[in-house]
Amino acid sequence: MKISEIFLSIQGEGKLTGVPSLFIRTSGCNLRCVWCDTPYSSWNPIGETMTVSEILKKAQLHGTQHVVITGGEPLMQPQLPELVAGLRTMGRHITVETAGTLWQDVPMDLASISPKLSHSTPFNDTTWSNIHQQRRLNWDVLATFARSPLITERQWKFVICKPEDMAEVDAIVNEISSLTPIPPADVILMPEGVQSEALQARGGWLADICRERGFRFGMRLHILLYGNTRGT
Repeated sequence: MKISEIFLSIQGEGKLTGVPSLFIRTSGCNLRCVWCDTPYSSWNPIGETMTVSEILKKAQLHGTQHVVITGGEPLMQPQLPELVAGLRTMGRHITVETAGTLWQDVPMDLASISPKLSHSTPFNDTTWSNIHQQRRLNWDVLATFARSPLITERQWKFVICKPEDMAEVDAIVNEISSLTPIPPADVILMPEGVQSEALQARGGWLADICRERGFRFGMRLHILLYGNTRGT
């Protein structure tokens, strides 16, 4: 597997915000979000090629119960089922963070699915704009995430730039809910930004939207604490 970094931090997003977690960040992504905050695992994927055994040995060094497999897009990695199986043998709670465009039959304690809205498309990049736009919503895969018995718990995360983005969020949530209901508390709205000032500027009106609709508000705690730095 191509691994960008492995580090111990706290979970900064979603239902497990604040929980100490070991992050295994794979390198490589099938999308190219214009505002991606980890370009070293997508736009310019770098990392070390490691065997699953080597990754598990590193995980064994940390006693934390929670492991987050993130990226990039971890579901691009053919060895993901082997890695998940090894972590489950160690008794770890496993979160898989994904854009929801690819699927593999792997058990997940928490599937953190982040469908990408149209503002993620890099329209100024002639190579990637059409590719990203075509790939960013895969309804068959999203339906699988919504219904798979391999998933214990789900959260649906959306990156929000402006109030008008809610029309797209509603359309996606309604489409998935037509297959299986999504509890409002499983929908998490996060302000876009990699600086605390940008998060706070969007946070006020976004928190109001969450309160009105019963959605969860996500403030990206790791950015507020550490800034947009690797290994946090």
